[in-house]
Amino acid sequence: MDHAIDVPENFARSAGPNRVNDYDSFAEAYAAENENSLVNAYYERPAMLALAGDVTGRRILDAGCGSGPLSAALRDRGAVVTGVDASAGMLALARRRLGDDAALHMVDLRDHLPFGDGAFDDVVASLVLHYLEDWGPTLAELRRVLTVGGRLIASVDHPFVAYTFQDPRPDYFATTSYTFDWMLDGQSAPMRFWRKPLHAMTEAFTTAGFRLSALSEPQPDPAARELFPDGFHDLSTRPVFLFFVAEAVPSATGSDH
Repeated sequence: MDHAIDVPENFARSAGPNRVNDYDSFAEAYAAENENSLVNAYYERPAMLALAGDVTGRRILDAGCGSGPLSAALRDRGAVVTGVDASAGMLALARRRLGDDAALHMVDLRDHLPFGDGAFDDVVASLVLHYLEDWGPTLAELRRVLTVGGRLIASVDHPFVAYTFQDPRPDYFATTSYTFDWMLDGQSAPMRFWRKPLHAMTEAFTTAGFRLSALSEPQPDPAARELFPDGFHDLSTRPVFLFFVAEAVPSATGSDH
């Protein structure tokens, strides 16, 4: 897996040092790598910010905030940001970045969110959904905390790419997991992601009460051309991540805020 340190947040429950997706065990190393990497700093985050557009005054939930780089960028653009993550280590780094008064909560995205209905205008979910086998309960909770017309802006591993990570190739139409090791500062970190076909992704959004308004396969920031000449060409000519913008539609009960 050649973008082996490019997925920032995970929502595996507490795990020991040899368990998968244990961000507490490598939070510092991951955050340092993520800060200025080609795929994160010059591709994924700029794409998320471009899709978010003008966020002045908008209440935004950063679902999987990690060490807080996207939260910081949104706040700098005038948003009122709340961050959640399942890793205490990553939240400690976010606190260091964002300050003691930042609204940060330790939350597993598979669980109930500690916010009221319609509490946010937008949710950003940066490279987190592919940690979940079942998107349904998580998307339903994200829909609940969004106001009607609010947006969920999400990025995931591109499904076409995820199906190249195993030989022989798996069944594209099945939801399957795959494991691999990241090397971070000389430390091996075992990881597990879940892949699902594109139609299953779009149906999950619709079932949870969203209407897709954008499906994006962006290009990297042109500034990366000189900084990462080889990687820039590669990133410009093949799929890596897939981006969604989904609008929260009124519920059938009419109880939305």
